[in-house]
This record gives sequence, C-alpha cells and structure tokens, in this order.
Amino acid sequence: MTTLPSAGAGAVGRKARLRGVVFDMDGTLTVPVIDFQAMYRAVLGEDDYLTIKASNPSGIDILYHIENWSPEKQQRAYEIIADFERQGLDRLQIMPGASELCGFLESTNIRRGLITRNVKAAVDLFHSRFGMTFAPALSREFRPYKPDPAPLLHICSIWEVPPNEVMMIGDSLKDDVACGKRAGAFTCLLDETGRYDSPEFANVEFKPDYKVSSLAEVYSLLEANFELTP
Repeated sequence: MTTLPSAGAGAVGRKARLRGVVFDMDGTLTVPVIDFQAMYRAVLGEDDYLTIKASNPSGIDILYHIENWSPEKQQRAYEIIADFERQGLDRLQIMPGASELCGFLESTNIRRGLITRNVKAAVDLFHSRFGMTFAPALSREFRPYKPDPAPLLHICSIWEVPPNEVMMIGDSLKDDVACGKRAGAFTCLLDETGRYDSPEFANVEFKPDYKVSSLAEVYSLLEANFELTP
C-alpha cells in the first residue's frame, strides 16, 4: 500500500476526520467483468482507439468522446456500450472484501455512497443481488458524471458533510481519483494488479492519497489515518 501526505491533517499526529466513504461500483465493489478495451475498440474503431489511447495515459473516457457525435452514430455507440454492460450484469460478482468493509463502515456509522458511470438498472441489480445499500447511489443518468466532481459534491450536500471529510474509493485514476480530487475529498485507488505502477502513469494530473491492492487493506488504512466519526 502506498500513502501520500493527508491534506488537512492539522497538527503532527492528529488524524483527519472521516464521516463518509463513496465507492465506485464496477471493478471496485464488483469484480471487473467488462472488457473495456474491447468495448472501446468496438465503439471507436481500431485506428481511433489507438490514437486516443496514446494521448490519454490515464485511460479513455468513452462517454466524453461520443458526446458530440451525430445522433445516429451516438445511438449506435450507446447500443454497443449497453450490450457490453448487459453481458457484465450476467456475470456480476461481489468484490472480495466488499461485504466485510461495508459491515465495518456500518459498525462505525460511517456513511456509504456510490457513484458509477454504469446505468441505474445495474445499480438496482447490485443492491438487490448482494443485499448492500448505498445512499445516495448515482448512476450515469446523473449529469455531469465522473470525472466531474458534481456527483460527489451532490452526495456531500445531501449528507451535509464537507468533501474534506469524505473519501472516494475506486479503481480508475481518470474517473474516481480525478472526481475525488476535484471535489476536495480524500482518494483511495484500488489497484489489484499494480498496473498503475507503470511509468506511463507517472505524470498523470491527479494522483491518489492512498493506494491499495485489495479492499481488505482499507480497514487498517482508515483506522491508522482517520478519526472515524458519523
């Protein structure tokens, strides 16, 4: 686990206050099952995919790239994305450690929210299948979506908790970490395979405050670095 200095920690030895945790869904609370690179290739075409990938080291924002396409081309793109997402729902699995971490947060009365670029139907299925509730739970029907800070700031507003007392946890530098940092929240990157240790990510705009290789590591991170108060 890699940690960076915590913003707003105050005097030496003083822990920062944490009152809420907001999670990404796909690849964070659930096992990654969608082949995003195949999705991007199907939507963009091989040549455009390679060009865009080369100029976006943090990853491709497919929703951003299709926003200004013609209605017909955009509709086809959304159909391809929806097909990949439907296949993902059929294989939906809970991420190891997610249930236990949520139980820990519940025992300490720490709020739990969710922000995903997936659709509301996927969030509803996640809630019903795994018996965990996140509130608010914002899907891509909420605009603007990640990496814009708006969804995280919206959750903070509903909770009546300032962003600097909230942590965003996700597996994407370009979506989750960027959203959290732009909002002024703490951020934790879930990097199971160590892919973000690659030199190609050395100069990205937003870097996480913490990095873990599994959700099981989040317990000790929270207890060591934060005053957990509702």
